[in-house]
Amino acid sequence: MKADNSGKVALVTGASKGIGQAIAGRLAADGAAIAVHFGEDAAGAAETVGRIESAGGKAKALRANIVDAAQVKAMFEDVLGSFGRLDVVVNNAGVNVAPCPLAELSEADFDRVMQTNAKGVFLVMREAAKRLAEDGRIVSIATTISLTARPGFGVYAASKAAVEGLTRVLARELAVKRITVNAIAPGPVDTALFRKGKSEAQLQASAAFSPMNRVGKPEEIADVVAFLASPAASWITGQVLRANGGWI
Repeated sequence: MKADNSGKVALVTGASKGIGQAIAGRLAADGAAIAVHFGEDAAGAAETVGRIESAGGKAKALRANIVDAAQVKAMFEDVLGSFGRLDVVVNNAGVNVAPCPLAELSEADFDRVMQTNAKGVFLVMREAAKRLAEDGRIVSIATTISLTARPGFGVYAASKAAVEGLTRVLARELAVKRITVNAIAPGPVDTALFRKGKSEAQLQASAAFSPMNRVGKPEEIADVVAFLASPAASWITGQVLRANGGWI
């Protein structure tokens, strides 16, 4: 179902591939102009921009390291300078490491995941809180693993639990400006990154988490983002929507 996001400007972090690319495409299809953030994958970001423009939309690729406050600030300034406004911010960029018991997890891996998934989200939220106009939207991507506590995913679960906490607090802080702040917690989603290094048996095991016996599609997460970004979701804030096919 098409959401009414026409005339809006949306910044989507981590939009060079996977879920972020699907979100950027969906919001563009709904009428929004898209700032396509990327960290390293310039080719992927260019592909996202190309897809949007070939469908008649407007998009621009912006590079930034989201754990660097100065670069995050400059990115927001670039969005406003290029598009003249900012209505929607989607916090999608994130990283993970190979599953590892906490007893064996290195400090370097812990720091890398927490820096990107927690600090990076905080820095983007902080700039969004300063720059979004009234009736703006902030949507962040969390994970169902924060609830299911799967062994081997401790640092990822912790980093995304931080996203949930930040979401709930910021929703209350920005309510006076009618800016809604929500998160989406997917289960397994069929992306190239999800499939990397997994056997067919492992893929099937992930599908079995859902009573629908399949993993999600990036477009299904993008559909939820499009709804939360739209005027139809004006009474939803401070929530974590678990788009996981009934896993929990």
